[in-house]
Amino acid sequence: MSPEAKARQEIDKKLEQAGWQIQDWKDVNLGAALGIAVREHPTDTGPADYILYVSRIAVGVIEAKKDQTILTPVEEQTQRYASSKLKWHKEKTPLAFLFEATGQVIHFTDIREPSPRSREVFHFFKPEMLQQWYGQPDTLRHRLANNMPRSLIHMATGAGKTFTAINAVYRLLNYAGAKRILFLVDTRNLGKQAQQEFHAFKLAGKETFFHENHIVQRLTSNTIDSAAEVCICTIQRMYSILTGHEIDESAEDISLFETRQLQKQTKQVRYNPAVPIESFDFIIVDECHRSIYNLWKQVLDYFDAFLIGLTATPDKRTYGFFNENVVAEYSYEESVLDGVNVGYDVYEIETEITKAGAELKAKEWVDHRDKLTRKKRWDQTEEENVYTGKELDRSVVNPRNKHETTSRY
Repeated sequence: MSPEAKARQEIDKKLEQAGWQIQDWKDVNLGAALGIAVREHPTDTGPADYILYVSRIAVGVIEAKKDQTILTPVEEQTQRYASSKLKWHKEKTPLAFLFEATGQVIHFTDIREPSPRSREVFHFFKPEMLQQWYGQPDTLRHRLANNMPRSLIHMATGAGKTFTAINAVYRLLNYAGAKRILFLVDTRNLGKQAQQEFHAFKLAGKETFFHENHIVQRLTSNTIDSAAEVCICTIQRMYSILTGHEIDESAEDISLFETRQLQKQTKQVRYNPAVPIESFDFIIVDECHRSIYNLWKQVLDYFDAFLIGLTATPDKRTYGFFNENVVAEYSYEESVLDGVNVGYDVYEIETEITKAGAELKAKEWVDHRDKLTRKKRWDQTEEENVYTGKELDRSVVNPRNKHETTSRY
């Protein structure tokens, strides 16, 4: 089988997973299903690899290429087919939805956007989604005219990141046409807190609370309520939903900040027809830990959604991931001046252990804690362990040193 044929075989598989029926031109029957992908469709500029029909209307085109092909130069060819004359297509305007695809990579463009540009998507959209978009020319991305897919909000700890996010969610649902928003948190407890804040949120001048007008679901299982407008969960839970593997809720109690050094392998996900890539219009990440850029990145890449990050501690990777698109900044100093946060004084207390470290002798009985599961066990040390002051309260906890520090303070 040629590389081109292998790529088309994979493209066919992905289209079928998304709910498209594949047909050859000679056997075409546009009434057989809602979404029909017609292979080798004739146009006045030559046969197109695939023309996508929804409810008998041609809405899109796919230009297929073998794996390893750089797809950006292919866009011109796709645009040519989109503007070509098709049999049964009476519309004079070009096809709205343009795809370039290999067996592994898919690029998508909606030419109706104010400044159309291609973006990589994890999978093909369902026919129902293209039907909805086709019937609504004033799309969400059209309303967000700058079309910046990633935005970063940098706010000091304690300055009200979650409150700010809920305000944004309210406006996106009520004024930007968003249908569903995913609110990702670091741990299960933070998810509970976020849910409480959504329930307590009341816009100035309004009589009702947020949850009285919008359905908020905190995901504690692998089922997403089809009516939910806001879904709150950890990225671990969303990974579980996409892969179909249930997880114990205790796994959501561990902060990504603690586990990022323990697990090196990237979390791989595959297309899940029950959770299509268009499930969320926006994803808000509350506290963007570095693990979302490597270990868990594919979970975020799965959805074709605008991404909004909230963090108090951005670094170079944070700015890089969000394309340096910082839409708001509120520093700790500003929050203190505004009376939102309180100032503090730093007292540096040095002990013999923080200065010189200490030694754990072999066969000593001490508490051991598993960083991943947080379980504790009372056991003997296997070998001598010399640790420095820098390792204190990171890999080793010394209760005597804590007592001495608090006693001095």
